[in-house]
Amino acid sequence: MIERLTVRNFILVDELEIEFTGGFNVLSGETGAGKSILVGALSVLFGAKGDTDLVRTGSDEASVTGEYRVAEHAPCLQWLSERGIEPEDGVVLIRRTIRTAGRGTIYMQSTPVTRADLEEFSGLLIDLHSQHEHQSLFVESNHRRILDRFAGIEAEVEEFGRRFSTLGDLQKQLSTIREREAERAREIDMLEFAIDEIEAAAPRINEADELEQERHRLNEFERLASHVEAAAQLLDASEYAVVPLLKRLRQEFSAAARVDTALEEDRARLETAYYEIEDIAQALATYQEQLAFDPARLEEIEERLSVLKSLFRKYGEREEDVLAYATRSKDELESLRGAEESREALQRRLAETEQDIGKRARSIHAARQEAAQKLQTRIREVLADLAMGQADFVIDISTRTAESGRLVCGPEGADRVRFLISTNPGEEPRQLSRIASGGEISRVMLAIKTVVATVDDVRTLVFDEIDTGIGGQVALSIAAHMADLALHSQVIAITHLATIAVRADNHIVVEKNVDRGSTFVRVRPVSGPDREREIARMLAGDVDESHSVEHARALLTRYQREANGQDQ
Repeated sequence: MIERLTVRNFILVDELEIEFTGGFNVLSGETGAGKSILVGALSVLFGAKGDTDLVRTGSDEASVTGEYRVAEHAPCLQWLSERGIEPEDGVVLIRRTIRTAGRGTIYMQSTPVTRADLEEFSGLLIDLHSQHEHQSLFVESNHRRILDRFAGIEAEVEEFGRRFSTLGDLQKQLSTIREREAERAREIDMLEFAIDEIEAAAPRINEADELEQERHRLNEFERLASHVEAAAQLLDASEYAVVPLLKRLRQEFSAAARVDTALEEDRARLETAYYEIEDIAQALATYQEQLAFDPARLEEIEERLSVLKSLFRKYGEREEDVLAYATRSKDELESLRGAEESREALQRRLAETEQDIGKRARSIHAARQEAAQKLQTRIREVLADLAMGQADFVIDISTRTAESGRLVCGPEGADRVRFLISTNPGEEPRQLSRIASGGEISRVMLAIKTVVATVDDVRTLVFDEIDTGIGGQVALSIAAHMADLALHSQVIAITHLATIAVRADNHIVVEKNVDRGSTFVRVRPVSGPDREREIARMLAGDVDESHSVEHARALLTRYQREANGQDQ
């Protein structure tokens, strides 16, 4: 609720402060005293547009400050928490300035906010009903919220919202998978091709180097064969061949070593050299026997090297790189094939979630239908008490369906909930915002708020012009309903009717004074004799006539006793 309103340099107000209480607050005063100015100040505080012509003549800046008590108001506390704004002792200070030059400012505590933020926050806490209303009941989405709270299904609807959010996440995931389907298929084809190509080629480590060496031998076969032949001749197949000469040398050296043992070490070395050269000669002979030119083998090598070089161009510089590429490709292929399984599992989960949401939406719809019948009946009864017995209040619930007949759901279900009213017989019920009469609007809002007061989050209701064009029994009924509403919410009413004012818990008089050629608006709380005189003025326009004062005193005494639970 709003505890204090401070206004400075606003139209005719130089400076004033109003203390509001819980329960029923009434502002009264002569016509033209400035009550509408205070409504304008409240509107600005609640997020209405702040034009520069609201700044008092001679001033550069107007300001409106309000202290909001938000303790134990969960929606407000959550809103503040999301923006890092901390109430102090359960109270939020809001200050708005309007400047003739430059942009104004809006602060909540010490945090600057936008006008849209201010309007959104105030909408959680306050309804202002006037010709320029700021009220949640004109916002269609709030009709559903009020009905759900009246039906006691808020928790069910919140759970539906969570399930619906899950459905949205699943749909996004599936959409992403489907969007990548063609790309994924291409990737699978590329990976399968690469793996098949590498496995078919089956490269071995260092294979290309070995083939290059063999190809070099075959390409240089004639030179190789010539050198081998010459080497074989020199080793063991000519008159001066090395092996026969070494054999003779070995014999002579052995004979000499038998004469002089000093030659034994050299003889042993010669013996080793002889056997080494003999082994080389035998190995060369074997190599020479196997040495042959094979054109088919050369062609085979060329083809194999071509295959390996193709692999190197695509998958890596060496055989080990190509084999590593194949290993990675197999891992990626397994992951992509797993995505196919994930898609199928996701589709199954999506179908199950859709079925669950459809079931929940039908359950919520049934509960809303049942609650709507009760709520609209009770609102019609209150409207009858407020001299609107011919009004037809309707809670319209329409269910959205696709051409297939499947429910089309949103975060709160498949229903569109609208409060409609016809104020005259024969007229089709229309949206609340299209009611022409300000007085009718206020009475409709009062009726709705009276019925849903115990389940509505809005804690403060401001009524302006609700008593326009009424009197007698209707005025008494309106006063009674406002007093009942004030048991659950803070009510601030600007009124001309004594029958409403006498029920107030806090009565504030608005006055206009002229001082030194300037006009000022002042406010003062009244009680005791002062309040009796104000009620007398509202009754008869004469605060000095004893009969009017006695009548005012009697009314105040009567309704104070009723408020205290005593018999009349």
